[in-house]
Amino acid sequence: MAKKNVAVLGAGMMGTGIAQLFASKGHKVMLIYVYDDKVRAKPLETMRGNLQVLVDQGVINQSQVEETINNVSFTEDLKEAAEFADVIFECIVENLAVKQDYFKTLDELCPPSTILASNTSAISITEIAEKSVHKDRIIGTHYWNPAYLIPLVEVIRTKYVSEETEKAMFELLEGAGKKPVLVKKDVPGFLANRLQHALFREAISIVENDIADPKDVDDAIKYGFGMRLGVMAPMEVIDNAGTDLTLSIHKYLFPHIENSTEPSKMLVEKVEKGDLGFKTGKGFQEWTEEEIAASRKNLTEGLIKVAKALDRL
Repeated sequence: MAKKNVAVLGAGMMGTGIAQLFASKGHKVMLIYVYDDKVRAKPLETMRGNLQVLVDQGVINQSQVEETINNVSFTEDLKEAAEFADVIFECIVENLAVKQDYFKTLDELCPPSTILASNTSAISITEIAEKSVHKDRIIGTHYWNPAYLIPLVEVIRTKYVSEETEKAMFELLEGAGKKPVLVKKDVPGFLANRLQHALFREAISIVENDIADPKDVDDAIKYGFGMRLGVMAPMEVIDNAGTDLTLSIHKYLFPHIENSTEPSKMLVEKVEKGDLGFKTGKGFQEWTEEEIAASRKNLTEGLIKVAKALDRL
């Protein structure tokens, strides 16, 4: 497939990661600064840092760093980006009105063939498209952080999107080495966040009810079924074990697990007290600056090792 010109609206962490991804695959990429991205986010420095980690881990060589960087340009002019791009990925503030206005403007500026995609993790893609005219070319593409490492991209249908847009997006993502999955209904949380936060709800409930400490909850996942999830995930596990066995377990277990439709009181109290996790050095556990830095480093390096082992990088 011919390489597309890719523009990314918003040069924060996610926008920079998406730009890096496509630039590393040979696409010409234009990062569009919004607000104070240029000063606050420092996308070029961030990209170089990300790429150097990949060099250090033996994933790419030093010459590929410059090849990737040379594929990236920067602008603050939406008209310039609209004239350049075959596809635009939006990665800005999680505010419906702001997103609607940007998409309306881009819809007016871009040729009808340009695909417009939102990376929102929470807001309805259908609602984001409401102020635009060419709603058929607007689609959801929810990447996972770090976008240049985690293969998954959730592709979210709206009630307006065309099959041509959906097909073209799948081809683009697969060509860039991503693993797109189709979310057939534009529902809150899409697909993976619904699964993730169902797990978070039970994890917090276990701590809140003094069944286990936070570290033991994490270790039970890291050293238990979490290791299996990258190879055999829930629907396959169920079929492997047997739907009859799963039904028996659910009949016994479901009355005892968390089913609240409200956030945990313990979580609310922590936020009210200012225990915000890494941001403040204390959340469900206490964290020193050194431990925070080590955790983040371990995440990046660990993801690279897992991706290498599973041939997903």
